[in-house]
Amino acid sequence: MKTTQESFLLKFFKLESAGGIVLMLAATLAVVLANTPLRTYYALLIDTPVEVRVGAIHIAKPLLLWINDGLMAIFFFLVGLELKRELLEGELSDKRNIILPGVGAIGGMAVPALIYVYFNVNDPAAMKGWAIPAATDIAFALGVLSLLGSRVPISIKVFLTSLAIFDDIGAIVIIAAFYTENISPVALAVVAFCIPVLALFNWKHFESKSLYVTVGVIMWVAMLKSGVHATLAGVLLAMFIPMGSKATPGYSPLKSMEHDLHVVVAFVVLPVFAFANAGINLAGMGMEQVLHPVPMGIALGLFVGKQVGIFAFCWAAIALGLTGLPRGMSWGSLYGAAALCGVGFTMSLFIGSLAFEQTSVNLLFDERLGIIVGSLASGCVGYLVLRATLPSGSSVSEEAPGTAPV
Repeated sequence: MKTTQESFLLKFFKLESAGGIVLMLAATLAVVLANTPLRTYYALLIDTPVEVRVGAIHIAKPLLLWINDGLMAIFFFLVGLELKRELLEGELSDKRNIILPGVGAIGGMAVPALIYVYFNVNDPAAMKGWAIPAATDIAFALGVLSLLGSRVPISIKVFLTSLAIFDDIGAIVIIAAFYTENISPVALAVVAFCIPVLALFNWKHFESKSLYVTVGVIMWVAMLKSGVHATLAGVLLAMFIPMGSKATPGYSPLKSMEHDLHVVVAFVVLPVFAFANAGINLAGMGMEQVLHPVPMGIALGLFVGKQVGIFAFCWAAIALGLTGLPRGMSWGSLYGAAALCGVGFTMSLFIGSLAFEQTSVNLLFDERLGIIVGSLASGCVGYLVLRATLPSGSSVSEEAPGTAPV
């Protein structure tokens, strides 16, 4: 019995969709708790004050913000590692693989943001959430994609992943540029000091993970105090992790850390974040709440803006001769992948928390409602379109995913 159970668990955790399934279960649990008599305990849990003090350095935040500022820094660290690997030797190292997802990502961020602005342009408080529908949750999107099994060609997976990476770069720039508070010059100076230290470690080929992590933690604390969002420390740290080893040929410190973090992020960080942020109390909700400009702008931005923006920009790039449709992809499957990118869940919730947690007007309910509706609709439509357009069976092309047919 024990062997069978272990075998089942091992098989489950190896599934591409496992992370998305756990994420969905965590979000569902949060919604259930928020709509039962247990909602009081749910609120008490995420609002629990947590304080850390080391000498004069003092950080006091509710548990929710520790999750959003701390655990999500680990997520962004993993994003940074993946980005560096892809740029140096992955799919993004080939320029032919960059153009289509890069152009698609621009459309997939611009059009949803414009739709949101259209609905909320006259409300200064609501306008803080303009970037919420610009995000894509790659864990959820790939989880939905994996439900189609071997019918999915590698080219679609590469396109989706590459587009999500560009999407993450856009999110990082947006967070740094638009969601910063009052800047602390002293704390920012500490961050500025950490960067050349990390550069020196990399130049000298230091490979100790604990050395980089120690400086990374110092940089995270300084970033937290600086007014720039602390999760960006994770991205900065990732850029200095060595790709190759001078002492051990064939070993990659970056790939080793990326491998170690994948399970932690997929099965701990993102589910905990979803559990803490997805709890939405639906009691008394009516059409007035559903049709409020904030959830309408987010839901339509994700559902309509993503698929229209990505598909239209990709079509234009191909029509202008800038790139070609990758082998194994049809126009129908490209549209299905574009629709799937409207699943913004985790990243949208994260940007929403940055946009609205500090405002005097409580728009978190509206934000969560729009994200859930838009993401669910996008996931369903993307799945149905891909199921209808992809060939049945397992005979899909496995040729170079980023090149146009000759």
